[in-house]
Amino acid sequence: MEHFIVSARKYRPTTFKSVVGQQAITNTLENAIENNHLAQALLFTGPRGVGKTTCARILAKRINQKETQDPNEDFAFNIFELDAASNNSVDDIRSLTDQVRIPPQTGNYKVYIIDEVHMLSQAAFNAFLKTLEEPPKHAIFILATTEKHKIIPTILSRCQIFDFKRITVTDIKNHLSEIAQSEGIEAEDDALHIIAQKADGALRDALSIFDRVVSFSGKNLTRQAVTENLNVLDYTTYFETTEHLLNNDIPGALVLFDEILAKGFDGHHFISGLASHFRDLLVCKHQSTITLLEVGEQIKVNYFEQTQKASSEFLLRAIEIANECDLKYKTSKNQRLLVELALMQLASITFVDEKKKSQRYIQPPQSKVAERPVTYSNNEISATAKPLSETKVAEEEKQDQNNPQPDEKLKSIPERNAERISALSLKSIQQKRQLQEEFKKKEVKTEKLPEDPFSEIDLQVAWKEYARLLEKKGEHIIASHLDMVLPTCNQNNILVSYPNETIKVELERSQQYLLNFLSKKLNNHSLSLSIDVNENHQKNYVYTPREKFEKLREKYPIMDTLKKSFDLDV
Repeated sequence: MEHFIVSARKYRPTTFKSVVGQQAITNTLENAIENNHLAQALLFTGPRGVGKTTCARILAKRINQKETQDPNEDFAFNIFELDAASNNSVDDIRSLTDQVRIPPQTGNYKVYIIDEVHMLSQAAFNAFLKTLEEPPKHAIFILATTEKHKIIPTILSRCQIFDFKRITVTDIKNHLSEIAQSEGIEAEDDALHIIAQKADGALRDALSIFDRVVSFSGKNLTRQAVTENLNVLDYTTYFETTEHLLNNDIPGALVLFDEILAKGFDGHHFISGLASHFRDLLVCKHQSTITLLEVGEQIKVNYFEQTQKASSEFLLRAIEIANECDLKYKTSKNQRLLVELALMQLASITFVDEKKKSQRYIQPPQSKVAERPVTYSNNEISATAKPLSETKVAEEEKQDQNNPQPDEKLKSIPERNAERISALSLKSIQQKRQLQEEFKKKEVKTEKLPEDPFSEIDLQVAWKEYARLLEKKGEHIIASHLDMVLPTCNQNNILVSYPNETIKVELERSQQYLLNFLSKKLNNHSLSLSIDVNENHQKNYVYTPREKFEKLREKYPIMDTLKKSFDLDV
């Protein structure tokens, strides 16, 4: 049995020209070698499977090949690869720095490729700093990583950084097509497109998928074989779903979604793919955005055919509904119902639009006879016009409601309706009388509220009672303010004095509740509150230890003797 070599190894590039999708980086490295302008520490960073390690090996080989004429010489003894994932300790880095000092036996450079360098420990990074900053003339370090943010800044500052990008779908598809030709495999263009999209910019993943699908289908690689093997939803599924939605076929869309779930596909994957399909249809609407559509030529024709049936309004609304369902999917408790509701809404978009169009009609001219039946532009709708006088009154009522006159704002609705009713018919006169009677019924006669006399003692008792009520509610600050002074009265005006402006402001904010309580207690509804600020006002309550001591000393002068005898602090 012949030994099988996977395509990722078999077709690994050996020159910079054969590297796929990284032309800017390969050209820079090639020019640096030719002009002898290559840094001694390089950092290759980017996603997986885009050619970081491959470019590092090609660079290591090309550096020494410049000095020799033998193209088959690979200088394997001058290239050292270190996997930082398993050699990440300080001892491993020390062993590396000891080897760096020894010059090469053949060639001019020793190249050290450290893969997954972000896996080095903090101590290993620190041990590597000095060697990386000032390596011997014969040593070049190439660091490769997928997570640049995990490398400490002191390492980054010592390296020349090359950012590798994701490889485009077109580049991957073209590379797979070349490999298929060299292997004698007949591959459909759409099949290779699906593999390239599934790889998500990683060429190594694309080659692994290619090997797997070839093992499944043999020498004939079809789109159907790729979709079955990769378990991905085909373009035809989304085209068929969109046809159901455009035809307002809710049952057909739901049955198709049930078949998709029965095949083992996830509802989240389906709805996100449907949103992308609507996006692709919208992209086909304009000539300048067609380049954004990354599909095969045959599928592109299907997109052009379906985009003629779907309006831009439908596609924008469909994208909004599908995206909203995508965002809510993970938090939903009934995920299948969520997707089904989204499909129902999508299938109802064009139905609702047609219904709105059918309800439009042309306003009949006012010069026509009032009582004549009028047929509108839509054959499904016919109506009888109102009498001209009533139509005019209705329009005036609507206009007056939107733009009331300044003096009419204070009038009630029955009163304004009574003034606007026309007197051109007996029916309108009768309606005006009914509105006037309704207006008279709604008139409320205001009764005079009681203003019983009260004494200052009654006021102070009610004042204290309100303070205790506030304490029960937890409003201790306002209650303490009320306890600080006892109010006096001048007829129905309540007078209080406080030592500062802050207390006055706080009490004014809640005075309406205070006056309501006192009015009910004293049965007098004409009370008012006047708050004065007197900084010389003597406080009835003390708060700090110093204030308490001063209060006691006023009553008991012996407190000074007691303080001195026992050497007390206040």
